[in-house]
Amino acid sequence: MSELLKIFLKSMLVDNVILIQYLALCPFMGMTSDTGKASGMGIATSFVILLAVVVTYPLYYCVMVPLHLEFLQTLFFILVIAALVQLVEFYLKKSAPALYSAMGVYLALITTNCAVLATTLNCISKGYNYVESIVYGAGCAAGFLLSMVVMSGVRDRIAVAPVPAFIKGKPLLFIAAGLLSLSFLGFSGLIK
Repeated sequence: MSELLKIFLKSMLVDNVILIQYLALCPFMGMTSDTGKASGMGIATSFVILLAVVVTYPLYYCVMVPLHLEFLQTLFFILVIAALVQLVEFYLKKSAPALYSAMGVYLALITTNCAVLATTLNCISKGYNYVESIVYGAGCAAGFLLSMVVMSGVRDRIAVAPVPAFIKGKPLLFIAAGLLSLSFLGFSGLIK
């Protein structure tokens, strides 16, 4: 059990898809201006990450490996992710129309979100079994959500802080993201 907890914490903090691997920066910068939007986007993407791992792992080992189609894994995985995003989009459109409209183009961009694809590919490349892959996916999803919510909190504080005019806007966001990245880098010494 401690090995699964280690995989979860490592994927969430040490190998954070946004702040350590520098993936999915588009929604990270675009959707964190409001905590509600950031958490909604984080939950939607986390759901897609977890479902993508659950579906792509058996697809890879039960279909692609026996048929020697491993070279098509990226294509197959993107198709699976696109189908899952469509399901999330239909659900949000029906159940949370305000969140659906607030997400705008970023919801459709989950399909090409490199964090989702990287998580599925990492599960295969790291040699995890099915349960470990699901735990890894859950950790990556939690790390994605954590990064989004933390950055939205930072942006709330930045909005009321006295900031020199030359650094307002995107430069300050990238500086804040860099400092957050450094803080997450500190976890690498704690969890190996």
